[in-house]
Amino acid sequence: DVANFARRRQTELKHGRISMLATMGYITPEITGKFPGYLSPSAGLKFSDVPNGLAALSKVPSGGWAQMALYAAYCEVSQDQSPGTPAAAGDFGWKVLTSADPEEKTKK
Repeated sequence: DVANFARRRQTELKHGRISMLATMGYITPEITGKFPGYLSPSAGLKFSDVPNGLAALSKVPSGGWAQMALYAAYCEVSQDQSPGTPAAAGDFGWKVLTSADPEEKTKK
């Protein structure tokens, strides 16, 4: 079924991107350090107080998790990613690393 294959490909692209972001989110603080200042001034929680990995789940306030969930929801609904659109194929119009030339994109 072609429609089912297209949906699975779209889902694989999305999950792959989320996995890459999660990996960078785990590695970057280890290499570059953490932001200075407070993650939650009202709770007295500094960025340096939050550990990496799964241990952070219990340290980040619920308001922080709500903000992350709302932002993820905004990213999901802010662009049409229905089958047949360029976004469904993973093309969000960013030409930073790819060429604008259709022949060059086909070759790559």
